[in-house]
Amino acid sequence: MIRIRPAVPADGPRLVFLDRATWSPENAVAPLPADDADFFERRPPGDVLVAEDAGGVVGYTQFGRPTPLASNEHVLHIQGLAVDPPAQRRGVARQLLDAAAEEAARRGVRKLGLRVLGGNTAARALYESAGFEVEGVLREEFLLGGRYVDDVLMARRLT
Repeated sequence: MIRIRPAVPADGPRLVFLDRATWSPENAVAPLPADDADFFERRPPGDVLVAEDAGGVVGYTQFGRPTPLASNEHVLHIQGLAVDPPAQRRGVARQLLDAAAEEAARRGVRKLGLRVLGGNTAARALYESAGFEVEGVLREEFLLGGRYVDDVLMARRLT
């Protein structure tokens, strides 16, 4: 049974582990820096939700404001999503996305956005199944592994 809860500082080492265990050039632009041992150095625990089962934390999502502008306060972005490989394909990511949307709506947010690499078809299908729609494509935005990759902008309306 998966339970979604807000992160606490003690979750930090496990979240760093999940970042490193799930990173690949197919799903993220850059890996977590090797010296970044404090997961919460750049994000407060209140902006991270974790998924746990009987064995502990198996996934997380983090969200934040895309800009510091007051005129953009009605928007939050998913800025990270990771599920431990042994826990994948069990609906954990979908539960995290739904919980993030609920938390964003609770905060008065009208739109939850995200960015996904164009070639990450599994993630794009997941996001679409969770109600996210493509809003734009930044063509050849990144050069990864010697090839140009699109950055796809997606969003889910919350009202």
